[in-house]
Amino acid sequence: MNDMLETFRARVLDATRDRLPLRIRGGGSKDWYGRPPEGALLETALHRGITSYEPTELVITARCGTPLREIEAALAAQGQMLAFEPPHFGDAATIGGVVASGLAGPRRQAAGAVRDFVLGATLLNGQGDVLRFGGQVMKNVAGYDVSRLLAGSLGMLGLILDVSLKVLPRPAMEASLRLACDEEAALRHVNAWAGQPLPVSATAWHAGELTVRLSGAAAAVDAAARRIGGDALPAAAAESFWHDVREQRHGFFTGEPATPLWRLSVPTVAPPLASGTEQLIEWGGGQRWLRTNDAPDSVRALAARLGGHATLYRGAARHDVFHPLAPAVHAIHRNLKNAFDPAGIFNPGRMYGDL
Repeated sequence: MNDMLETFRARVLDATRDRLPLRIRGGGSKDWYGRPPEGALLETALHRGITSYEPTELVITARCGTPLREIEAALAAQGQMLAFEPPHFGDAATIGGVVASGLAGPRRQAAGAVRDFVLGATLLNGQGDVLRFGGQVMKNVAGYDVSRLLAGSLGMLGLILDVSLKVLPRPAMEASLRLACDEEAALRHVNAWAGQPLPVSATAWHAGELTVRLSGAAAAVDAAARRIGGDALPAAAAESFWHDVREQRHGFFTGEPATPLWRLSVPTVAPPLASGTEQLIEWGGGQRWLRTNDAPDSVRALAARLGGHATLYRGAARHDVFHPLAPAVHAIHRNLKNAFDPAGIFNPGRMYGDL
């Protein structure tokens, strides 16, 4: 680790001195996400390895370049998992990229976001300083939780050297059900279930079909399945379905690649979108995928009317990917960037053009 640390530090100090941007890259599986990456390549794949794993403590610590598949294999051997179900988007995905992108899969509706599982992290800032935040326990000191700020930061604050994550046991049983219903009925169902003690771990609605995954103790799953109804999916079909939703291999994501793909984050109780375009709805109604050629301003206005925001997830135009920030929130982003990376060398413009 020390050899890699000194290599990273030398690159960062040289870049800061010369004001040359660096493009941080682990496996490159999420290079397409956000605005186009800029700068000289700073690869992290060699900085890898699980440095600590305590199954009884439900905590794993790994270096940024550690392949996600290795971490998941180690957890699976102990009957545990990353409960936020991160997408891979390729075999080269690393745990550093998981945290930096902040992307979660179908189980996020029940388990929480990436940031909810970050217990601690080590960061190399723009001055070449190694900063340690948080720790390896679920209860930590009070104050500003910087380690969680790294989740979804797209590397703009610095180079994540390692991260400690909370893990959870795999559920004893899972079952998936499918119901035929329109969008309005699907939203009504998932919001009603959210107010009941049901072990719903994922939902997805598309093209008149609502798929529901139940996870937990066998008795709870069986009782919930009888209450919800619908048709039970065979285990292999269910596993394939949720894998395809997580990895965006579902037909919705692959059917119209030329049409921009938008991700709308809205309150789960928001009404159906006033749009005739194709949709896929996840997270109990909170995440709504939309394929449309509508102007970006109109899509964002729609999301704002519903109380949320919109991200241009995939599309030909890669400028203005994320929803514009309110002035006060933008000032916070700017202050954080200046504090950790005053020379502006880390992934400049990856989130917003002026950061």
